[in-house]
Amino acid sequence: MTDIAELLKEHTAGVETKLTDLSKTTEGYSDWMSEIERKLNRSGTGNPFGQSLSVGEQVARADEIKEVLNSSSNGAARRIEVKAITNAVDSGGGLHSPNRDMEVMLPRRRLTIRDLLRTVPVTSQDIEYPEQTTRADQAAPVAESALKPESAMAFTMKTVKTVTLAHWVTASRQVLADAPQLRALIDNELRYGLQMEEEGQILYGDGTGQNLPGIIPQATAFADPLTLAAPNQIDTIGSALLQADLTDVPADGVIIHPTDWQRMRMLKDADGNYILGAPGADVPPVLFGRRVVATQAMTAGSFLVGPFDGGATLYDRMAATIMVSTEHADYFTRNLCAILGETRVGLGVKRPASFITGTLPV
Repeated sequence: MTDIAELLKEHTAGVETKLTDLSKTTEGYSDWMSEIERKLNRSGTGNPFGQSLSVGEQVARADEIKEVLNSSSNGAARRIEVKAITNAVDSGGGLHSPNRDMEVMLPRRRLTIRDLLRTVPVTSQDIEYPEQTTRADQAAPVAESALKPESAMAFTMKTVKTVTLAHWVTASRQVLADAPQLRALIDNELRYGLQMEEEGQILYGDGTGQNLPGIIPQATAFADPLTLAAPNQIDTIGSALLQADLTDVPADGVIIHPTDWQRMRMLKDADGNYILGAPGADVPPVLFGRRVVATQAMTAGSFLVGPFDGGATLYDRMAATIMVSTEHADYFTRNLCAILGETRVGLGVKRPASFITGTLPV
């Protein structure tokens, strides 16, 4: 029994100690809460913790306002300055960062002439192909046991040379490193320049020097096989297509200037109706079943019709390539780069008699 009494006595003492500690903690918490209540009652602002004040609160608490409120003179006036942050240079303007939109490049012409031609990749500078000059045309009716006629064929070897089209620009190494997107823009512009020159050479190259033998200088001049009286633009194209078809190599396309195509679209009949379709209609660029390509590569007022797919072949020796080098003049020591765009192509006009070119009536 003595042991049990001792245990109870020790347990009771421990409980009393914990209750005493809890009471002290509660008293501290009460004192802390009482202090907060005293601060709230004394300030009357509900902001005892130093939070930032709005402009209205700044004005309400300003000493000048208190002075006006306590002044016996009702007409007293005071100036209270509240400073604002603006986009001005001497304020927040230095932190302003403008949005950057996409770059605006010069407009580009839609390139379509290459798509009309058959394109063949080659691996040598010169291309040869045999062209028939004489047909075996001595066929005739033959009597029994009679000697049959002999025909002969002749060929000549044609040679097409590839030419180089190229141009280049200068740029600093620093700007290419600091603005990587500029390199892509330069590359695209150089390629576009090569394609533009290629289109002009395909149509108008005179074959001299390093020029391609273009289609138009080799084409047949238009001579109306229908001898129409006062033909309009559409009539002229129709007669030119017939002239090409009469060479036994039917034309599959027409190339004209956009201005001339629009004039054809706006032609009207005697009743004022548009011949090629109402202005609101989506009229495909087709005349007499042949595709029409309207491009500024063609001189306004002129036309070219012919068998583009097969009548002429474009040979690709080297696709458009972009190269960068510092090995030019003193570019290495000046941290400059030469960016070169280059391509090599050849053109064989195999059916010059079937390409018809001429001018359109106004």
